[in-house]
Amino acid sequence: MSKTTNKFSSEVREHAVRMVLDSEKDHPSRWAAVTSIAGKIGCSVYTLLISVKKSEVDKHASWGADRAG
Repeated sequence: MSKTTNKFSSEVREHAVRMVLDSEKDHPSRWAAVTSIAGKIGCSVYTLLISVKKSEVDKHASWGADRAG
């Protein structure tokens, strides 16, 4: 079983996610935006895509928690 390491700090990951979300309007698809940003920062396309999706899940979970109170 291989061990994965976090090559990028959470701050860098969050910045990359923001870059993807901000640049989606300039690309024909999310995949194109993720591919573009991943190439610029030197990470795997799939790693960045997972980070973007996780960010959205976390955002929706916190929104639901805020609304439940």
